[in-house]
Amino acid sequence: QVRLVESGGGLVQPGGSLRLSCAASGSIFSTDRMGWYRQTPGKQRELVAAITSGGSTDYADSVKGRFTISRDNAKNTVYLQMTSLKPEDTAVYYCNVRRLASGDYWGQGTQVTVSS
Repeated sequence: QVRLVESGGGLVQPGGSLRLSCAASGSIFSTDRMGWYRQTPGKQRELVAAITSGGSTDYADSVKGRFTISRDNAKNTVYLQMTSLKPEDTAVYYCNVRRLASGDYWGQGTQVTVSS
């Protein structure tokens, strides 16, 4: 089992920055992909960014150049540094671990609101 706990969400003005953190308890395998998704009311959850244990990354087009995902394998922690935030980045952000054998694990979500 994997338990994920997110932190770092909040209210920020347009153009501002936030850093999300997600700490995983339980075993994280080298083959697990860690990432961040986001969801707004009435819409499907979408991938924001993901990273493998080797450091390969994948980003949604809408956040490329503004968001940076990183991972500390020793701490089983994944981070999302968000800069140049826009109102359309407002969403609940979910931490995710994708495991080949057993599927997806999710955190409880953290609200990010970008508003003046």
